[in-house]
Amino acid sequence: MTHPQDAAHPALSPALAQETVRPALTLYLDVHRHPETSGDEARTAALFADRLTAAGLDVTRGVGGHGVVGVLRNGEGPRVYLRAELDALPLQERTGLPYASTGPAMHACGHDLHLAAATGAADLLARTTEHWRGTLVVVGQPAEETLTGARAMLADGLYERFGRPGAVLAQHAAPLPAGLIAHGGPHTPVAAASAALTVLVHGRGGHAATPHLTVDPVVTAAAVIGRLQTVVAREAAPAEQLTLTVGTLRAGTAVNVVPDTAELGIGLRALTDDTLDRALAAVERIVRAECAASACPRDPDLTLLSRSPALHCDPAATEAVRAAHTALYGRERVTVWPPSLAAEDFPLYGDAGRDLHGETGIPLVYWMLGTTSPRQWAATGGRDIPPNHSPHFAPAVRTALPAAITALTAAALDRLAGTGEGGRA
Repeated sequence: MTHPQDAAHPALSPALAQETVRPALTLYLDVHRHPETSGDEARTAALFADRLTAAGLDVTRGVGGHGVVGVLRNGEGPRVYLRAELDALPLQERTGLPYASTGPAMHACGHDLHLAAATGAADLLARTTEHWRGTLVVVGQPAEETLTGARAMLADGLYERFGRPGAVLAQHAAPLPAGLIAHGGPHTPVAAASAALTVLVHGRGGHAATPHLTVDPVVTAAAVIGRLQTVVAREAAPAEQLTLTVGTLRAGTAVNVVPDTAELGIGLRALTDDTLDRALAAVERIVRAECAASACPRDPDLTLLSRSPALHCDPAATEAVRAAHTALYGRERVTVWPPSLAAEDFPLYGDAGRDLHGETGIPLVYWMLGTTSPRQWAATGGRDIPPNHSPHFAPAVRTALPAAITALTAAALDRLAGTGEGGRA
């Protein structure tokens, strides 16, 4: 594998890296200004595909929905995938930035930064093909926020059509100082296992003046919400990390009408799949019991919308990429990321997706990338920084984007075969 210890690899030369920042920044600003939510990323996908095509990649569109795959073949050698996400969140932006989204969606999780960095890395590697060997595959994945896009791309034959990877790499924006890189530990998950489900409670509607003739699903839903808090408080061990959030509750159309149904949207996250299994079982038990206690005329409908396992990165590949980042940036800019209850469908690209692609042993490497401006970090001491999914989330893009491009490029070079120039094989 190649290692840019002395930053001598041509793809990491400061002058060349600077040339790739401008088109990547243009893409970032456009995508940030015009975000699209999960499943609706047609325009974003087209912009991403066009940029990869301009860099010289062979691009396929419409993989697993709006997914984009760009391939750069450069002789015999490893096949390395770089993955970025296309979708934004259904959130009204409140950053006040001149390029802020004005619609009902917002890139509040940094996916625009990930996309721009992936095109920048592809550009750098395409310009320096004489110094590495292998196949680069750049993936623009739809529907990450709903944890459905990776599965859809794999089910659409991602690995069968574009080759089984020797490694899959990704990075994610985080409220750390801009340019800081954080890798997970060798024996702990980087991100949590997660599940999302809906619960439809069936009542019997009627007039608010005759509540005794109804079965109020709103009251039942309220009881469910209150009791669900015991899943974390009383059914999980204190040492277990588990969250349960009722993120949506929809019921009724008027204050003088008892509705027929109430719908809950529930999200769970845990650091182990076993903990998540037990929590899901507890949710179903509680929902059914509360509906029975309310004499609901029908059993509730529980629908699992998505599920993703915990993200465990390959220890050896992660250590090698960490070393490449340390050599490039210095030890002061590379740190450790503790286990997080943030969730991803990225694990499906590795062994967790073996039910879809039938093979195991695909190394995953995933790191966090700081996005907070040095001035803001110094002013707050790292406290009260708007986190991901906040309407005030605002990466310091002019600092974060160059680092995002070179971090992804250095990691790709570490997994690709060298030619003996500017690194070692």
